[in-house]
Amino acid sequence: MPLYWKVVLVNGAVFCAGTAALVLSPASVSQDPLVSELVVLTLGLAAMLLVNAALLRASLGPVDRVVREMRVLESPGGGRRLGDAGGAGPGAVLVRSWNGMLDRLEAERASSSQRALAAQEAERHRIAQDLHDQVGQSLTVVLLGLKQVEGLAPPGLVEELALVRDSARAGLDDVRRVARQLRPGVLDDLGLHSALAALATEFSAAGRHVRRSVAPGLPDLTPEIELVLYRVAQEALTNVARHAGASQVEVSLGRVGDAVVLEVADDGVGTRDSPPGTGLAGMRERALLVGGRLSVEGREGRGTTVRLAVPLP
Repeated sequence: MPLYWKVVLVNGAVFCAGTAALVLSPASVSQDPLVSELVVLTLGLAAMLLVNAALLRASLGPVDRVVREMRVLESPGGGRRLGDAGGAGPGAVLVRSWNGMLDRLEAERASSSQRALAAQEAERHRIAQDLHDQVGQSLTVVLLGLKQVEGLAPPGLVEELALVRDSARAGLDDVRRVARQLRPGVLDDLGLHSALAALATEFSAAGRHVRRSVAPGLPDLTPEIELVLYRVAQEALTNVARHAGASQVEVSLGRVGDAVVLEVADDGVGTRDSPPGTGLAGMRERALLVGGRLSVEGREGRGTTVRLAVPLP
């Protein structure tokens, strides 16, 4: 039944009950109402209003709850589920429809994000493979050719050829580094622990001390969870290198209850009053894919801690 007719019937039933009470009861009102008659009328009106409010509250109360949740609904975290009011009234139907809508939206959003990130990882893998197989091999051939030419060149060109060869070697190292960042082969071959160790070693080469701690006895994780943990650690370390100005960083991985927790803490400048960039948004998107929760805590001048908790499958 539509909500409009539901309200009309409730009010009509209350008014009919009040009319029947006046007709069947001995109460009457004279031409000049007495104080006692006014008191009876006031009490009757109050009773009708209370009954009407109680009946409408049962039908329209859940509607107000849904409206309040719609006002504070945020896309990244989804919405809060409402308790089922029970019954078959319009309010209960609306609450069940609201909860079902949130379930569908979150499922579709997770599926869409998963497909997008899977396509992104596939593209990363393809680009890394092209860099390694094509650009890397081409630079290697250039290096070998320069070395042969250097042995046949006149003395005046040897120094120039050596500089060119050093530039080509530096370019080859950059290509390999970018390929590793795009698709960490060590993650596929040796697992998450070795991949985090390689990531910390590479970051330490930039002049920052990285302390890494991995708790023993961690359960086996799915490839999706391992990839999310690695990417979040990679993005967090990249943010530290670009913005934090830190000298020491600690990367820890352990189990807390029924979740595996990754933390990246630095002693840099801390969080500032600036809007979050695409890096933080990307980390949150990846965390949602595996049902994880990402938090960023920091104070000005006292460093920042990025924490990702992923429930164990």
